[in-house]
Amino acid sequence: MCGFAGYYGAGDFNREEVIDQMGERIAHRGPDSKGSFVDDYVALGFRRLSIIDLEGGSQPIHSADGKHVIIFNGEIYNYQEIRKELIEKHGCQFQTNSDTEVILQGYKTYGEKIASMLRGMFAFVIYDKETHNLFGSRDYFGIKPFYYAQMNGSLLFGSEIKSFLAHPHFHKEVNKDALKMYLIFQYTPLLETMFKGVFKLEPGTYFTYDGKELKKTKYFDPTYAKKDRSFDETVKLIGETIQDSVDYHQIADVEVGSFLSGGVDSSYIASTVKPMKTYSVGFEVGGFDETTFSKDLCDILHMSNAKKEISSDEFFDALPEVQYHSDEPHANLSAVPLYYLSQLAAKDVKVVLSGEGADEMFGGYETYIPSKSGDMYRKIVPASIRKKLGDWAKHQPDKRGLNFLKRNATSVEDSYIGQAFIMDNEEADEVLSPAYKSKMRYQDVTKPYFDQVKDQDDLHKKLFLDMHLWLPHDILLKADKMTMAHSLELRVPYLDKKVWELARSIDSKYCVDGMETKKAFRTSALSHIPMDWAKRKKLGFLVPFRVWLREDKYYNKVKEMFQKDFVSEFFNQELLLKWLEDHKNKVGNYHRKIYTVYSFLLWYEQYFVLR
Repeated sequence: MCGFAGYYGAGDFNREEVIDQMGERIAHRGPDSKGSFVDDYVALGFRRLSIIDLEGGSQPIHSADGKHVIIFNGEIYNYQEIRKELIEKHGCQFQTNSDTEVILQGYKTYGEKIASMLRGMFAFVIYDKETHNLFGSRDYFGIKPFYYAQMNGSLLFGSEIKSFLAHPHFHKEVNKDALKMYLIFQYTPLLETMFKGVFKLEPGTYFTYDGKELKKTKYFDPTYAKKDRSFDETVKLIGETIQDSVDYHQIADVEVGSFLSGGVDSSYIASTVKPMKTYSVGFEVGGFDETTFSKDLCDILHMSNAKKEISSDEFFDALPEVQYHSDEPHANLSAVPLYYLSQLAAKDVKVVLSGEGADEMFGGYETYIPSKSGDMYRKIVPASIRKKLGDWAKHQPDKRGLNFLKRNATSVEDSYIGQAFIMDNEEADEVLSPAYKSKMRYQDVTKPYFDQVKDQDDLHKKLFLDMHLWLPHDILLKADKMTMAHSLELRVPYLDKKVWELARSIDSKYCVDGMETKKAFRTSALSHIPMDWAKRKKLGFLVPFRVWLREDKYYNKVKEMFQKDFVSEFFNQELLLKWLEDHKNKVGNYHRKIYTVYSFLLWYEQYFVLR
């Protein structure tokens, strides 16, 4: 895993100096070496974290005929099979043993088709020195980031937005629509980022650029095609497919470790690998620490485990760096423990395996559980009354039972937005300043996805939405940015195209059965881990922010930020301070709303005030 930056276009500046400065902004992604290519049209910069072909894998890599050059971030797990085919069927010659050169030779041989042939995580750009055209692509699920911007006659592109700050043509401005959606989702669900004019390349997409027009083409889009299988056959296939993926994800010329929580996802992976080293984090607060479960599993499976307990001071101290490394404001509380977990693992290894993606593949979130009480409520209570009760609940402090009224007010298509629902449209407009109010509604974001799965059941509608929004824009963004902040490569065996081919065909009843999520997956895990781990309720990274926010020290810290002059440009400061006061006095639980706004302000301060 590495990082790259580049631009296409002329300008009255030193081209070599600019690409070097862009690379310096992402030096944390690749501390082992750097490289660049510059001509009159294009500048490509690269930072390397050496994982495969330690001696020969430096980038940019040029084709043997000198006509093409590539920069690539990620890992291709089937590169040896593709390499063999290129040699035996097409007579290709290779200068290195790297997966990077396989992509380059594959493109020269197969053209745009190469993107769909790759098994792995990737973002890359290939430059044709003769035609001066670019070809680039991003992996199926959005594991690796790819940003681009067309500004002042230049196309900027790279692994992280912060590299663009070093380019003279880059203009930074807050995206009004993105801010409102961020307040609702806790992340930016739009392809246009919080930086106006900066876009994410959609997962499963490749592009071409001829110096004038950027053309994008989808080569992969997840759809469902259920197959008639028995439960036992499904369980068996899950075990075989996950084992195959884990085997591929261990390909490296360096040691591979594993993240380990108390849940089934990471425990399943660790049990199939039995790595020499596993890593866990928790908090110095009762009820917010799963590291005991991790240690117990390691004792059973004879694995080593390093753990860290995060203090409240450490949590708050990390927040500015977490927002800086995220590139966009990000309000998932678990980013901070992941930041420290990555720091811990990076002391020993360069590569770790992790359990992201199992919930979206196999139906792991509690929001997927059909509610019998909800079904009865929707049958008995007329829609008009349900809507009024739901609207009322949106404006009340967070208390038990109110989410039930919100989620059952309308249909899945109108009410479901994924795994985080911080504010409704009206609440977001209420807290935004007049200048940043937006007519965009969260349904404008979710409707295009729901329209693609009209014929699916409610579970698969939710899975489809989460695959397109929550997974790439929250889970995977967080996973990449927090690990790469510490020069650590994270691999996600559940997000493999062969795992997906199986997952897309599994019947709903094998995903969620009554109150049990990931039923077939958990049953498969029983062949590797004890019952307590296979069947444990999903917890995630539990963070005691709600508790800390009622302590004077942290209440005052957040209050100081809310009172800064620049805050009024974006928000109704009076309402922010009321939330803070009401939370401290236990009038209601406003910690998620407060954390979401606080995270944005820390991000803004990092990118627009301090840097």
